[in-house]
Amino acid sequence: MLHSAGIEVSDHELDFRGFRYVARTATAGAQATEPIVVLGGSSQDRLSWQRYERVLLTHSSMLTLELPGYGDADPLPVEHGMGFLADAVRHAVDTLSLGPVNVFGACFGASIALRLAQQHPDRVARLMLGGTAEKISPEYVASAHRWRRMVEDGQLDTLARDMVQQFMSPPDHGFVRRRAAVARLMQQRFAHLTERELSMDITHHERLLSHPWSVPAPHVTAPVLVFTGEHDTITPPPVGRRVAEGLGARFATIKDSDHLVQIERDMDLADLMACFFTDQSLDDLSYLNPVEHFAAV
Repeated sequence: MLHSAGIEVSDHELDFRGFRYVARTATAGAQATEPIVVLGGSSQDRLSWQRYERVLLTHSSMLTLELPGYGDADPLPVEHGMGFLADAVRHAVDTLSLGPVNVFGACFGASIALRLAQQHPDRVARLMLGGTAEKISPEYVASAHRWRRMVEDGQLDTLARDMVQQFMSPPDHGFVRRRAAVARLMQQRFAHLTERELSMDITHHERLLSHPWSVPAPHVTAPVLVFTGEHDTITPPPVGRRVAEGLGARFATIKDSDHLVQIERDMDLADLMACFFTDQSLDDLSYLNPVEHFAAV
């Protein structure tokens, strides 16, 4: 079907190992680089990155997904980890005949994206990871357990406030663009989760506690960019820097943002994606602090 501004959009219902999921393709005919696959966080669906289309579709097509356990897809039991979800992404790429793709993963999606590049290196042309880590922090483990108790006790407003506090940096940590507006948006989003969405979110948190965020091998062969907001307190810059060093990647921090950089500086992040996926220089982008380069080990 046709979307505005000559964009062609299609939803595809697919099945992977008995789990139904949804793939959304969008194209405006540009072919400056390989198709771009976007894998977002645990509370995001195939429409969460729609505003990025006006930038990215001038360079290539886009694939966004509601993998098993997301959105309108089938629920996914916690015993299935990131490797299973990475295989589901590979299934979508192959079923839709997209060929090698550029892969963007943020937060929970970064773990899936990394595993995809490790398990299916021939499918990944370039890899971009945001808000990522080597392992789940003790603070996140404690939060996940606390959120489960809040859901069980029906404390949804308290849950929403707690989640906003966890995902956003403290006000005195540094200037974050659109902080108040983003905090209100996230508070509303978490407070109005349906019972089904709450169940899926809690399962995602438990999945993170049950499976390793990353595995050391095999080595990623695609070019990699790791980024985070300069004021991120969930996956702070030193953590992202270690990930980049281990992958022999470039590392960048985005100014005036925290873990929710994809909302706070959406068009700047879209521009960074476009620059990286089309092999443009990242050294003079005004929204970045100096880019660091790590050699492959």
